[in-house]
Amino acid sequence: MPGQPGIFTSKTRFELAKMTAQRIDGTAVAKSIRAQVAQRAAALTAKGNQPGLAVVLVGDDSASAVYVRNKIKACEEAGVCSVLEKYEASLSEADLLARVAALNADARIHGILVQMPLPKHIDAHKVIEAISPKKDVDGFSLMSAGELASGLDGFKACTPWGCMKLIESTGVPIKGKHAVVIGRSNTVGKPMALMLLQANATVTVCHSATTDLAAHVRQADIVVAAVGRRNTVTGEMLKPGAIVIDVGMNRHPEGHPNAGKLCGDVDFESANAVAGYITPVPGGVGPMTIAMLLSNTLDSAECG
Repeated sequence: MPGQPGIFTSKTRFELAKMTAQRIDGTAVAKSIRAQVAQRAAALTAKGNQPGLAVVLVGDDSASAVYVRNKIKACEEAGVCSVLEKYEASLSEADLLARVAALNADARIHGILVQMPLPKHIDAHKVIEAISPKKDVDGFSLMSAGELASGLDGFKACTPWGCMKLIESTGVPIKGKHAVVIGRSNTVGKPMALMLLQANATVTVCHSATTDLAAHVRQADIVVAAVGRRNTVTGEMLKPGAIVIDVGMNRHPEGHPNAGKLCGDVDFESANAVAGYITPVPGGVGPMTIAMLLSNTLDSAECG
């Protein structure tokens, strides 16, 4: 109805369509952070303590191989020593835990990342918990999660921390804003909500059992979509001027004009006409995850 908050008439929609959101360039923000990491790494290396990150890859998952390759390349560019350990999918859980223990004891290694997913016969939780809390640069352990929930300093999960940096890059204060996080995973949704709370936002967490998602999203000054389903958020669901962070990584289906190409959880075209700021996919959140991984590794090295 005309005048109802969050509901737009055809005329209003037409007027909004004349506008476009400011694009949040994750590649540029990540480049700036990685440049800072490189300076910190050079300073430590000059003192004889080059930062070191160990990446463990088990199996032949193609997507994991790409992620690992990008992480290793980023390490090399930032002056961080990278150690890549690749194993067949048949590697036993006991042998993987033994390798983690050896890396825990290696003074040259300041961060340990075991690439997920792992083969089904390996308990991922057990492997994550085997990593020394001092080297948990992914921020996935119970110790890291507990420190975040308690407001203590510790390693932050890389993707939501990267999202926070993207929000901060807009220059819009988070304090007092209403943020809606769509998704409740341990790796993104939950830590994202906690980080926003710590920044003094009022936070609503939505998920698959949420009734009337659109009603919640329409109230949000900040929207973080992290469910892994395309078109979860559309322009008609957004509050004009909202900051929209798209964590999703999907592909357009057959029959779509951009079939096979990457897309997020947000319908970019319609959201772009309503939002104040928006991240693209690709080129938004993705580059930030690696940047924050490197930053965590430097934090570990500097404390060591």
